[in-house]
This record gives sequence, structure tokens and C-alpha cells, in this order.
Amino acid sequence: MGTEEKRIMIGVCGGTGSGKTTLARRIYDALGGDALLLNMDCYYKDHKEMPYEERCKLNYDCPSAFDGELLVSHLKALKRGEPIVYPTYDFTRHLRADETVYAESKRVIIIEGILLFDFPEIVNLLDMKIFVDTDADVRILRRLVRDVSERGRSIDSVVSQYLNTVKPMHEKYIEPTKRLADVIVPEGGQNDVAYEMIVNSVLKKISR
Repeated sequence: MGTEEKRIMIGVCGGTGSGKTTLARRIYDALGGDALLLNMDCYYKDHKEMPYEERCKLNYDCPSAFDGELLVSHLKALKRGEPIVYPTYDFTRHLRADETVYAESKRVIIIEGILLFDFPEIVNLLDMKIFVDTDADVRILRRLVRDVSERGRSIDSVVSQYLNTVKPMHEKYIEPTKRLADVIVPEGGQNDVAYEMIVNSVLKKISR
């Protein structure tokens, strides 16, 4: 694929447990080999210098928790048609994993994450900005199930983190960025009407 071809970059933002990952995955699956899907969570900063107990106390729901500089550089490279090697993250240890992933640029680049729209440089790169808007009670229940079953967390630790950082950070950083969205999708990946409209819009853009 030549680097002269236009890349379309789609950002999917929303609070924890909103359904943004499900929606991003559905869009990716609909586009087949024309799309690349990236998760902002892979770009959490590494803190190998800290013991596990200290890493557990960090605020993972604010913009400074992410390596924004690396993410921006990777998105710019992908938009130029260049490949990247991106990190992966181990949530059970709150550390970057040893594995990295090589990814070729595609016609459509989808990036999803809770704080995506808090980085002006990222917002400026996006051709379509989607905000997934889901009620807080639904989001906390989804997060509780995910963190306990997939990330080895205790119920008490999930609830404590939600009350101390997730909820206040959502209100401070995430909810205000909804105004930047081109499309607001209630209930995330289960909203079939919004999903079909987004996919049809993207297909029209890449067929030009």
C-alpha cells in the first residue's frame, strides 16, 4: 500500500465500562483488512522503579498516567503510512509487559481510550471523533466484572479505586470532552443504529 493514500483516523472515547471497546471492535471487524485497532491502555507509563504496592496507589485515570508523547508519535507515523511497534500492558502487575506488537498502517486507524480527547495533538489528528455515553451505574458494574474476572482485582479494591479516582477523574477530564465529539453514541457497542451509521460513513470515505 502506498504511503500517498489517505488514512482515516477514528477516535473512540468514553468512560470506563461505557462500551467504547465493544464499539471500536465492531467497527474494526466490519472494515476487515482495511483497519487497524489500537487501545490507549497499551500506552500507560511504565513504573518499574516502583514496588508493586506503590504502583497500586497511582492514579490511572488522569492524562498524566499515559505516555502521550509516544502515542502521538505512533499515530502520526501511522497517518503517514509508516508501521509502528507499540507496547503492551500487564494490568495484574501495573507494568508494561515484555511483549511489543508490530503493526502496519491501514486505510482506517481506530484508536480507543478513556482520555483520548484530553490530548489536543491527538484530537487534531482525528478525522472522526466518537464519544460513547453510558450511565454511571452501568459503567461501574461493567468495570467491576472486568477487573475481578480479567485483571485479578478484589471487589474492595475496584470499589475503592472507583470512588477515589475513577469517578472524580471521569467528571473532571472525560465528561467535559464529550463536547469535542462529532458523534455521541448512547450505550456503546450495543447501539446498532449508531454503529451502522458510523460504518457506512467510513466505507463511503475510503471508497472515494
